[in-house]
Amino acid sequence: MEQRKGIFAGQDPFEIAQRWLGEAAGSEPNDPNAIALSTVDADGMPNARMVLLKEIEADAFVFYTNYESAKAAELDQAQKAAFVMHWKSLRRQVRVRGLISRENGPQADAYYASRSLQSRLGAWASQQSRPLASRAALLAEVALVTARHGTNPSRPPFWGGYRLAPLEVEFWADGDFRLHDRFQWRRETLTAPWGVTRLNP
Repeated sequence: MEQRKGIFAGQDPFEIAQRWLGEAAGSEPNDPNAIALSTVDADGMPNARMVLLKEIEADAFVFYTNYESAKAAELDQAQKAAFVMHWKSLRRQVRVRGLISRENGPQADAYYASRSLQSRLGAWASQQSRPLASRAALLAEVALVTARHGTNPSRPPFWGGYRLAPLEVEFWADGDFRLHDRFQWRRETLTAPWGVTRLNP
């Protein structure tokens, strides 16, 4: 196996992903932590949407959402998901596939408390993924929850995090003449050692 050098160097995929995200933070015009999250519904129909990755832990990737949303129902049902994080400015991407679990404790409380007041109230007001009569109706609901919960709302019981523990992580960088560089980190279980394979472009 060839030695991985340059941007691909490292003994831990989470550290490489964190390094790449840090570089993207200095070059992407906005939301360098945006990921295209893919799930499937109970019928096997796929779904994809952009969400914001909020943390790269030592062994997982964490994001937050409404637990009553369509994405949450699909995450809870399948307990598996995938995402891709793509940076045009760096001409790189990270692809991740793995197992899903909820983050519904103190860590979720702390992240919720770190959000702007408007975002915290918005989490209370939005019945995510369900039909909405009008924009005015949503703003009226925001006014109601503001009156009800004040300036220091607690985290809604229907809102929290998800942790994706990967079985596969692929690092991709654009190459001349479409001869891209791809390295796939793969393990059979969450406690198994990683194997690294260079893939054809």
